[in-house]
Amino acid sequence: MLGLIMNFKKLLLLFITVPAVELALFVMLADVISLPLTFIIILITGALGAYLTKQQGALAITNFQSALRAGKLPHAEATEGILVLVAGVVLLTPGFLTDAVGFSLLVPQVRAVVRDRLALLLKDRIQVPAGMPVNQKSPDSLKTARGRVVSDES
Repeated sequence: MLGLIMNFKKLLLLFITVPAVELALFVMLADVISLPLTFIIILITGALGAYLTKQQGALAITNFQSALRAGKLPHAEATEGILVLVAGVVLLTPGFLTDAVGFSLLVPQVRAVVRDRLALLLKDRIQVPAGMPVNQKSPDSLKTARGRVVSDES
């Protein structure tokens, strides 16, 4: 219970400080380059972020499906997909700090570093049941079935 309260406090602090920092950055940038130009930059980064997120998301889905077809556990690919999703969400949130985080997560090399760090953090928290390795076929899938091919063409 104490851990839950501590996590809530950290999340609350994050939801208070990030918008405050974003607002300060907006004001400072608007003072330097003008308010209309600041809004134009926000719109451009949002559109560019959406486009790049769509590209990287499609690639993440393709990699996930390829890993499944190869009979591998797609844990890295799933994490990549989640990180691309997070990138898209923060890029659609107006702000320069969130844009920096979002664009960073769209770089595959940065995602790989974040993915590996997450794996280290979560390694002791996630338990995988022991059993047959994922990349080997189970005995049930090796059975042969007899039948005939039926064509639906007339």
